[in-house]
Amino acid sequence: MQTNTFFEMTGIHKDYIMGGEPVHVLKNICLSIREGEYLSVLGPSGSGKSTLMNLIGCLDTPTAGEYILHGRKVDEMDETELARLRNREIGFIFQNSQLLNRLTARKNVELPLIYAGILPKERRRRAEAMLERVGLKDRMDHLPTQLSGGQQQRVAIARAMVGNPSLLLADEPTGALDQKTGAQIMELFGELNRENRTVIMITHDMKIAAHAKRVIRIIDGEILEGGGADDA
Repeated sequence: MQTNTFFEMTGIHKDYIMGGEPVHVLKNICLSIREGEYLSVLGPSGSGKSTLMNLIGCLDTPTAGEYILHGRKVDEMDETELARLRNREIGFIFQNSQLLNRLTARKNVELPLIYAGILPKERRRRAEAMLERVGLKDRMDHLPTQLSGGQQQRVAIARAMVGNPSLLLADEPTGALDQKTGAQIMELFGELNRENRTVIMITHDMKIAAHAKRVIRIIDGEILEGGGADDA
């Protein structure tokens, strides 16, 4: 494993039991990512790309295979270590933003810092700085229902980034947005990657995938091309 490798998956399989029978969702996935890469995982609905994202983000565990993240085998970490890893090292962005409607934009962004044990004054400072970073300085005290879809997604990006994670995972981040707003979100991802953050984006849209520096294709649970870091 190269010294600048962020993570490496070897021989990853993921099965689910449905109706008493195993369903093979991922098959022999081999994927290597360097630090600071901007990667798209491109595939149609049902291809296994979201399942792969859940494994990368340590939200789920593989049925078989080896996953090494930051030089450590993920299957050797206990639940406390995995929770700490998800909170401090990985920022998640989903298609529907998953904001809490009863909380303001700032309070939504503060949530990961609460779980990390950051004191209120510092939480507020960091949340406000990140919302300003994504262009929402004048929307901090607005509820999600008072924001446009693009603004909600920017809040979600601020929330994902406020803990300064080394990996940003985005699942169909522009799927619910119009073309112009989606392009603005892609521009923001590019800026974050230029700050040497590792960005992995899950998408079914070739035009969105093309914003990344490397694209891998996944069909029927198998990576067809682009799985090795040397393909970058």
